Amino acid sequence: MGYLDSLMGRNERAVFLSRQHWIQLVPVALVDLLVLAGFLMVGALLQAGTAGISLAAGALLGLVPLGHLARRLAWWWNEQYVVTNRRVVQVEGILDKHVIDSSLEKVNDVVLKQSALGRLLGFGSIEILTGSEIGVNYLHRIRHPIRFKTEMLNQKEGMREIDAFETRAKRVLSSAPPTAGDIPELLAELDELCQRGVISQAEFDKKKQDLLDRL
Repeated sequence: MGYLDSLMGRNERAVFLSRQHWIQLVPVALVDLLVLAGFLMVGALLQAGTAGISLAAGALLGLVPLGHLARRLAWWWNEQYVVTNRRVVQVEGILDKHVIDSSLEKVNDVVLKQSALGRLLGFGSIEILTGSEIGVNYLHRIRHPIRFKTEMLNQKEGMREIDAFETRAKRVLSSAPPTAGDIPELLAELDELCQRGVISQAEFDKKKQDLLDRL
């Protein structure tokens, strides 16, 4: 089980995962590669002179910028922005993890900012406005921002549909006995929710069995 899977609650699942766009790594990579080239150049010049320092020493010093770049790549890979069927989760850190999340119920508005370059390369920034001061607020230059925003809105709408279904199901199941047409209609609604991905197959099977037991 991965770290992200361990964060999921009962009947919760990740529906979309994004990271910062690779363009965020370009300045860091350029600086580290320039530093590496500088070390190699100095080593070559000193080797040709009388200082007694070889090109190998310059290459050894070059491990510093390479190590920095490798660490930055690892951090980038482990920084994840996830939409689940319940919340938005931001995971940071390589070994030490930092997790921030916002319940979809508390999301009021989502602001998408995408420049011309962002539209061309497929990145943008998303600001999440919630009813709480604590939570995921700003996602900077993430990949596929439009799809990320769309999934958030779809899952938030799906939560409303599930709540409406649960309310009606409780009303039907509490009646004694339910009318003949109620449960088949609920089964049809349940199947539609499953087909649209609002609920998982396991949730569908459990709720379906609960309804069938009342027939």
